[in-house]
Formats: sequence, C-alpha cells, structure tokens
Amino acid sequence: MENATHFYFMLFENLGHIRYSLFSLGFILYCAIIFFNVLIILAIFLERTLHQPMYILISCLSVNSVFGTAGFFPRVLTDLLSDIHSISREACFFQSFVIFTYAANEYTILMLMAFDRFAAIGKPLQYHNIITPRFLTILIVVNLAYPMILLGIAGLLTTKLTMCGNKLFKVYCHSYEVVKLSCENTVVNNVFGMFIIIVTSVIPLCLILYSYLKILIICQRSSSQFKGKAYQTCIPHIVVLLNFSVAVISDVTLSRVVTLNLPVGLSVFLSLEFLIIPPILNPLVYALNLPDIRKKIIYLINPFK
Repeated sequence: MENATHFYFMLFENLGHIRYSLFSLGFILYCAIIFFNVLIILAIFLERTLHQPMYILISCLSVNSVFGTAGFFPRVLTDLLSDIHSISREACFFQSFVIFTYAANEYTILMLMAFDRFAAIGKPLQYHNIITPRFLTILIVVNLAYPMILLGIAGLLTTKLTMCGNKLFKVYCHSYEVVKLSCENTVVNNVFGMFIIIVTSVIPLCLILYSYLKILIICQRSSSQFKGKAYQTCIPHIVVLLNFSVAVISDVTLSRVVTLNLPVGLSVFLSLEFLIIPPILNPLVYALNLPDIRKKIIYLINPFK
C-alpha cells in the first residue's frame, strides 16, 4: 500500500446526533479547564507572597494542563462537528508530541514538587539555601526540556516509517497506535518508546514515592503540629499524583499491555482520562486545600467583597 499521507479517526464515524451532545459537553469541560487553571496561574503570579517554590510549581502544573489540553480539545471538538475526520501526517505527529509532552511534564513537575516538600520538611533550616530561585529555575527548565527532546526524537523516528494503514481507532493521534500502522520493523521505535516511559514516568514516580516515604518517616518522629502542617501541604500533591497515575496506567494498559473487550465508550474514556480528569481536578484540589491560593482566587473572582 502507498505510504499514507493522512490518517482517519474511525471512532467519529456514525455518531449521529449524539455528536452535538458530546461537543457541548466537551466545550463546557474545556472552558472550565481553561478558567480554573488560568485562575490558579493569575492568583500565584499576582500575589507576591505566593512567589515561593511550592506555588510556582503548582502554577507550572496549571500551565502544563493548558498546554496539553490545547493539543487535544480544539481538534476533537472540530472533528465532532465535521463530516471529514482526517488529519495530515505532520499535524498528527505534532498533536502526538504535544499530548505526550504534557503527560511526561506532568510527572517531572510532580517529581519537583515532591523534592521541594522533602527539602522543606526534612531540612527546614537549610530549605531556602537549597531551593534558591536560580536552582529552581534550572530544575524546571531541565525537567521540562528533556521529555520534549526525547519525544522529539521519537517523533522523528516515527516520521521515517512507511505506513501501510491509515485508520486510527482513537479520537486523537496516539504515537503507539500510529507506529502499529507501519509495515516496517518497529523494534527501534518500540524500545525507544519504552525507554521514554521509564525515564519520564517510572523513574520520576519512584523518586516521588521515595520522597513521600521519607517525609512520612520524618513526620512520625515530629510533633502533632508539625505533622499537621506537613500533611496539609503534601496531601494535595499526593491526590494529584494518584489521580494522574491511575489515568496514565489506564492509557498504557489499553494501548501497550493487553487487549480488553471493553465497550467502546468506556475504552475511549479510559484512554482520555489523563487528558480530562487531571486538568480539571488539579486546580480544584489546590484551590480547596491551600488557604493562601483560595483567598487570592476569591479576591480575583469578587474583588469588592
């Protein structure tokens, strides 16, 4: 078969009038994601007392959510209203790059958050000497850059493949699903893909768990007041981590590990969970659990109160 120049999203076929309901739901969800995350970003940016490492990293998480969902929602909403559900190779590879960069950056940001909390709780007297503004900037740049570089290399490897199929049973360009359409040997792509998963997800997750385990050990030896304050700042991060990890595991399991005979609707939801639930849940978790952010958001919404 001639090398495909376009891919077709097959799951949009035969949706009938339900596509208008899905469009309305998706549009409302996307607007809510943008609204809540921009509120978090503005609250931290405008309030000087929130210019601290923990809050800066929270704002990075919100920026990443806006970035990742921008690579998904506009395209899927357009496809829901369109009668033609094709995407060029170039646009497909770019969408895949944006979405998986978002996923990788989410873990690296959560890893920096865990390191920040470990430094603040484990070494409170040396904290400001450890997490300096310059050091924090270097950490953020490095941890956001290396997943982009790795995913860029993976994208280049995929572009060199000859495609013998053009039907994607996803609602967005999933890099592994695209690779499976190739009629060439894809061992290099698969091995490099697993390497990316290990260095951008598995290793950061292990470091996160190690950091929180050390924090738990420190808290067990500390006073009730110290323990309560530590838990107040750590629990929101742990909730966000668990939420995102479950979503990522669902996607990886469905695409790489096993083939499950699930209803199409459930399968699509599980594969999209990491793009839908964390971006809307994260700002709510932080706004509800961290008083300093909550106060600033209330002021932004109602400055005359």
